[in-house]
Amino acid sequence: MIVIPAIDISEGLCVRLKQGDMAQKTVFSKDPSDMAHNWAVQGAEIIHVVDLDGAVGGSSANLDAVQKIVDAVRVPVELGGGLRTRDDVARVLDMGVQWAIMGTSAIANRPELEKCLSEFPGRIIVGIDARDGRVAVAGWTETSDIDAVQLAKQMEQLGVQRIIFTDIATDGMLAGPNVASIQEMAQALSIDVIASGGVTTLEDVRSLKMLEHLGVAGCIVGRALYSGTVNLTEAIRIATEM
Repeated sequence: MIVIPAIDISEGLCVRLKQGDMAQKTVFSKDPSDMAHNWAVQGAEIIHVVDLDGAVGGSSANLDAVQKIVDAVRVPVELGGGLRTRDDVARVLDMGVQWAIMGTSAIANRPELEKCLSEFPGRIIVGIDARDGRVAVAGWTETSDIDAVQLAKQMEQLGVQRIIFTDIATDGMLAGPNVASIQEMAQALSIDVIASGGVTTLEDVRSLKMLEHLGVAGCIVGRALYSGTVNLTEAIRIATEM
């Protein structure tokens, strides 16, 4: 299992939110690229980047900061937030982003998602963010009536190879991941699931490691790294244990 540090960007700054609430924003660094370099030095194999302003506004808003991150590290970068169309995705892939994360398009603009899957095979990840089992979109500002697991199954049928599943209730709360919902998602699919939201301690990493055999291929860690409750190097060691 892989441990993936998260860098959330708003107004060019590295921030963390609580439950996706832009009103509950904490700034951790004025230089997201420096933070990315820090995580890479500590052993990160992938950097997870979210353009928060893009997610809420519907179009990329922090591409300068993203470019600096891509230039600062030698490990792959995955990016989400505001990537709704084929042109949005092409732009960031041309910048050097390895994987584009599409979320809202999985519901609101399925033809664009299908176009991207066809044109950029292996480079599209679908992010499924859930609140009480229902899919949230538009930077978590709207909750649909769509069941998260059923949407994930549809994505698998379209040829998506990896899902990032975020439980909004736990995200940024330092209260532990929703292991039951992650397990349900992984058991329903035969593709990789990356767990996101709530990882607070090294024990949480161990708990998710126990789901690796079900298809949980990784976990994204955010606030816990910035708050110091999880040491990235140690988390990576636990995640890669046999």
